[in-house]
Amino acid sequence: MRIRFPSFQAGVSGLLAISLLAGCSSGPSGGAEGGAESEDGSKPLTIKMFAGLYNEVPDMNNAYWTEWERRTNVKLDIEWVPSGDLNNKLDLLLASGDLPEVVAYQDNNRPTLVSAIKNGAFWDLTPFLGDLSEFPNLKNNLAKDALKYLTVDGKIYAVPRSRSRVDGGIKIRKDWLDRLNIPVPTTFDEYEAALKKIVESDMDGNGKNDTVGLLYVNDPVASFQAGFGVLDPTYNEEGGLVSPRLTKQYIDMVAWFRKLYAQGLMSKEYAVMKESQAEELFKTNRAASYGRPIWWDHEWETAMKKSGQPDAKILNLHLKGPGGDAIALETGVAGGFYISKKVPEAKVRQILDYFERTASQEITDFAYYGLPDIHHTVVDGQKVLTEQGVKEVNTTSKGAGVLAYAKWGKVISASGNKAYNDAKIKEVENFDELGKIDPYRIISSDSWISTWPKHEPEFKSMVTKAIVGQIAMEELEAYVDKLNQLPEMRKAYLDMAAAYKQFEE
Repeated sequence: MRIRFPSFQAGVSGLLAISLLAGCSSGPSGGAEGGAESEDGSKPLTIKMFAGLYNEVPDMNNAYWTEWERRTNVKLDIEWVPSGDLNNKLDLLLASGDLPEVVAYQDNNRPTLVSAIKNGAFWDLTPFLGDLSEFPNLKNNLAKDALKYLTVDGKIYAVPRSRSRVDGGIKIRKDWLDRLNIPVPTTFDEYEAALKKIVESDMDGNGKNDTVGLLYVNDPVASFQAGFGVLDPTYNEEGGLVSPRLTKQYIDMVAWFRKLYAQGLMSKEYAVMKESQAEELFKTNRAASYGRPIWWDHEWETAMKKSGQPDAKILNLHLKGPGGDAIALETGVAGGFYISKKVPEAKVRQILDYFERTASQEITDFAYYGLPDIHHTVVDGQKVLTEQGVKEVNTTSKGAGVLAYAKWGKVISASGNKAYNDAKIKEVENFDELGKIDPYRIISSDSWISTWPKHEPEFKSMVTKAIVGQIAMEELEAYVDKLNQLPEMRKAYLDMAAAYKQFEE
């Protein structure tokens, strides 16, 4: 098994993880050397996979993975790639053409991925899946239109990574609001004022003015985009569907971030900060607000308490912005599992049978809670993770299978008790009705794929320069206007409008 470590995690723990994983070698395709037979006597199916790493590198011989492989009758050989490196690693992988049997990736509309699909890198699964009569779990246990999100030119190229539509939230330290007598913010102006007061109040008690207000990492949190109206479909005078990033609403949002940055409410190093570094700042009581999946809250509160703040409490805000509710939704499909065209046709069916098994309610329940008494106990009628469960059952451990759709799957914490999770659901109970989905996340076109990658790096650089004050906002506006007037961009917008109309029908 190949492991990619982020640079900040190298060391003794990494060497230990490698030594634990050294026994994970596998035999020829279709079987595994030394693999235990299933209950029906069949040999496990070996699958080589590329997938995201969101926690520590897992020991594939631990209790969780041993049981996962037993129940699904597979032997997994997974290259775990740190989440912050996924995009770059995927692009390198696709460029090399040296694909593993399965590529698990979270953005089904990434241009490089769609280009690879169109160039024949992955199997068209449409003939295999048919009417799904042979795949009852995939037929009955997925989010609405799940497979539709994974189509290119009307053909299905992946099975989904099922995740709930309600996923991310704009988190704030509720205990800090209470300590400073700040009412819970309900607007962007109130949110900005709250951050300013928190940043000036030395909340970690180290005698330094070093508390980060908003942990902004890479692209802005989708919830802020929703609040500025960025996610509302915007058309130009020709009827083309403009990229959300190249709208006036997005520029207005950048101007707001520029204001936050100028006031010292964002980290000066935000543009080069990795997600893992931001997470560490939040967990150790050095930041006030962060936009990430809701199901992290209990685990992060526990870490905050261990770091010296026993009253730590996270609240996911429902803010109103100039463009409406600052709530963004996922599609219910966090990308998919793509099968390399190098895989023999007979094995494609075997791999699909494996994914069918992982879409069952039984496997989904196991993915969230693991084994009784080992990974969880039952408290007040609800399964709660043990210390071993918290270590082994996590985001990464859900990355090798489809799973059944669960409305609150990215909200509830498997380590929280019933009262905690009931309160967390109540906190975001109206998000599913009020939230918005980025239209450019559900459609694509050849013209957009061939055009946008040429400009994306410079665009990102311009946005960063605007936020940190290296260029005037007028310069960013002129740059965006220039992009929007390019003939190839206008053509792409018309094609995206047609694709969006077709998807909505």
